[in-house]
Amino acid sequence: MPLTTIDPASALVVIDLQKGIVSALIDDPTTAIADAVKQSTHLATEFRRHGLPVILVNVTGRAPGRTDTGRSANNTAPPAGWADLVDELDVHPTDHLITKRRRSAFHDTGLDTLLRDLGVTQVVLSGIATGSGVESTARSASDHGYHVVLATDAMGDPDPEAHRHSVERVFPKLGETATTAEVIDMVEATR
Repeated sequence: MPLTTIDPASALVVIDLQKGIVSALIDDPTTAIADAVKQSTHLATEFRRHGLPVILVNVTGRAPGRTDTGRSANNTAPPAGWADLVDELDVHPTDHLITKRRRSAFHDTGLDTLLRDLGVTQVVLSGIATGSGVESTARSASDHGYHVVLATDAMGDPDPEAHRHSVERVFPKLGETATTAEVIDMVEATR
């Protein structure tokens, strides 16, 4: 579903644009990670300019369990700085930082409480990975009753097919999809 409106109480939630993840993927043009960083940064700048909340999410762990595929047998700690947000986001003192240990930014993080305390009714999501952290957060946001907007050109995935599937098949069921420019134009028109 295309973007119809930006609520007066909307917030930007940027998922996992952190040095350890981005640096591993940024040079692969099939992942769209460079575009995700650029467009998410643009959204953050515009949301701040219009006095709208910016929530920056990083991940420091992963869910335990033998069914999580792709894990190495040695559970060594990530290198120093791995969870630090990318410099391009230019973190401001007014930004809200959320650290997660699961795929969804809502699971055991206090994100829902923060959004409710801020009076937020709509979340605009961006970040990486489209088919994992972004999609899980979108599902949770929808389940929590938020109006969900997915800035599809401000997200990327190491698996281009997972990105395509989320954007084309899953996201239209969870909320409204738009480009960064469409979100910013709508913010401009309503602020």
